[in-house]
Amino acid sequence: MENSRVTVQFGFLFAIFCAFSPAFAGADASGPPPVREDFNPSQFEVSVESAYLLGFINARHSYEIGAIFATGRIRWGVIDNDSWLRGFNQVYVTAMGEPILRGIENHYFGFNIGMRYNFVRPYWRLVPYISGGLGAGDIDSRPSVRGGQGQDFTFNILTAVGASYEISQQWKVNVGVLYQHLSNAGQTDPNPSLNLIGPQIGLTYSF
Repeated sequence: MENSRVTVQFGFLFAIFCAFSPAFAGADASGPPPVREDFNPSQFEVSVESAYLLGFINARHSYEIGAIFATGRIRWGVIDNDSWLRGFNQVYVTAMGEPILRGIENHYFGFNIGMRYNFVRPYWRLVPYISGGLGAGDIDSRPSVRGGQGQDFTFNILTAVGASYEISQQWKVNVGVLYQHLSNAGQTDPNPSLNLIGPQIGLTYSF
């Protein structure tokens, strides 16, 4: 009688162990690895941005520029690993319109072509970036005024650092610091050029 009771108890405990053992199956190193989600950023982006730029270094007339940019970006290359370089590169084309709020000239219109790299961490909505490019444009030059640009045709350099924040899968807001250089590359003498820096903010749609 006693032996049969022990047998029943042992059988009951064994049944409980079998019932709960699947809960610990995930801890088994021999099991299949978890499925890894592919890192696949959006292929295209369009962005509208604005910047408030102040002249520095050699700006004789304390330039202030309110810049507006319309940009299209195409993804080009993805780095998918666990290093700090995880992210993706983009080629961009920017159209710019820049009312000169303070300075000798009144406006600048141009384009810029360059590259932007986005540093993406898993599950982060905040994505730091760096970018840089070259372009050209037209400024209403006044070479007769000391310190004014020597001709209308002018090259430009844009460099920016900042971060975008993902509001949703399609929409992002961007905040950064932009440096801009305007010069005619020595086609006139003197060639005063302009160096400008300031905050930049924008809205991006990805698809």
